[in-house]
Amino acid sequence: MSDKEAERTDERVHPVSPWWAGMGTWGAVALIVFGGVAAAWVFLRLPGTSEEVTQGYYQAARVVAVGSVIAGCALLGRRRARAGAEETGERERA
Repeated sequence: MSDKEAERTDERVHPVSPWWAGMGTWGAVALIVFGGVAAAWVFLRLPGTSEEVTQGYYQAARVVAVGSVIAGCALLGRRRARAGAEETGERERA
């Protein structure tokens, strides 16, 4: 077996992250708004809406749900960071 055929194990493998990772709070708000617009689009049966209305509502609800989870995680992260900073400030004063 030559060196070219040998598998290299020293290369770093980067984890694959989902498309919505790292969007932040404003990205989450945009997803929630986009999901609401999509639901309204299906409700009004504008062009491009499929015959299966429940499919459209399902897709819109998925977008809103992902946006809600991202927003919740971002807001909890801010709250925890603020609480950690307050704890550190209290310890320094004592």
